[in-house]
Amino acid sequence: MIKSFKHKGLRDFFETGSKSGIQPHHAPRLARQLIRLDSARNANDMNIPGWKLHVLTGELAGHYSICL
Repeated sequence: MIKSFKHKGLRDFFETGSKSGIQPHHAPRLARQLIRLDSARNANDMNIPGWKLHVLTGELAGHYSICL
């Protein structure tokens, strides 16, 4: 479940579908990733081929990232 957004454009895209705050050519992939992220129960739920799920290191150790 998505709890919050730091990026207003991304939040607006997720909530309303508005592409004004994001790069429009990213919209289809972002939509798939946000829907999957919102329904994910654990990090492994985001391990989709091509999304390159990986664990971060340093100050963000224990957090995960995927590629757009």
